[in-house]
Amino acid sequence: MSKNILIINGHPDPSPERFCHALAEAYSTGAKNAGHNVTRLDIAPIDFPWLRTAHDFKEGPVPPSIKVAQDAIKTAHHIVIIYPLWLGTMPALLKAFLEQCIRPGFAFSKSAEKWPSKLLKGRSARIVVTMGMPRFIYRWYYLAHSLRSLERNILKFSGISPVRETILGMIEAVDDDKRKSWLGEMRDLGARGE
Repeated sequence: MSKNILIINGHPDPSPERFCHALAEAYSTGAKNAGHNVTRLDIAPIDFPWLRTAHDFKEGPVPPSIKVAQDAIKTAHHIVIIYPLWLGTMPALLKAFLEQCIRPGFAFSKSAEKWPSKLLKGRSARIVVTMGMPRFIYRWYYLAHSLRSLERNILKFSGISPVRETILGMIEAVDDDKRKSWLGEMRDLGARGE
């Protein structure tokens, strides 16, 4: 069964040499070849203001570029978020983008009297993180804290579940064969819509 898949490439550098771009393209190719409908958002060129106040987060107008992203999220069955680990977490531009998108009234209810309702139920996600350190160190020593935060505090809080993960470590130290195998893995995941 074909799915609507949204790929969010969270690398803030638009340079095509960045491996996150290749991963997004590989996933997209696999998904399209399998008959899925694919929308890709590269956050690097998207122009939007950063949220600076609680009022703006709760009540501020949604910028047109973010409205496009929200529409893509709403129509997606599956969301793929790809980003490099910077200073132990996602790049600031990706976090700012998610803060604009995942707002009260869109991703969760605005109710102040009770726990917010999850408004993005019925969607699954995959998070793909690239990093310079070995993945086992990130997972066991650092407890994959930024990945867990994105999964628990943003995606699952909004109702997106299940959330799966792919962690690619030692990204700058591996050879071309390893990179090709990772790209093949992304094409396979795209074909399966996972």
